Amino acid sequence: MDLLGVTVLVAALVLATAVGLVLRRRDGRLRATADRRGASGGGAAGGWALAGTAPADGDRVLLLQLSSPVCTPCRRTAELIDDLRARQPGVAHAEVDVAERPEVARALGVLRTPTVVAFDRSGAEFVRVSGLPRAAELEAALAPALGAL
Repeated sequence: MDLLGVTVLVAALVLATAVGLVLRRRDGRLRATADRRGASGGGAAGGWALAGTAPADGDRVLLLQLSSPVCTPCRRTAELIDDLRARQPGVAHAEVDVAERPEVARALGVLRTPTVVAFDRSGAEFVRVSGLPRAAELEAALAPALGAL
């Protein structure tokens, strides 16, 4: 292998490592978001309509999880959300398979799974996380919307 080939190989490895580290650092981080009703189809139901459901009497927050069939972190995310729901009244969970309903991912601008998008009772998006969420951070982010219970 000549010097140019070695240089290109090393540069590619450095770039791949840098990209991997950035993605790893961002994985599971919560982002507060503005209301994206325009992107999600609008209307009073917003995220609830995308999930194909309506809030029950005690529901204050919908965690809409976008998953894919071959996604191992998606299963762990669903377990984490189920545990949160058991401890925190007012949280609803809906899981959407993006292979079956790509229009939901498109409407929300979701490019990877798992992604969890939190909607308040009115359907307005207020938090999203790509990757496996950190339970304590997710619970803290939901607290203001759950405070009305």
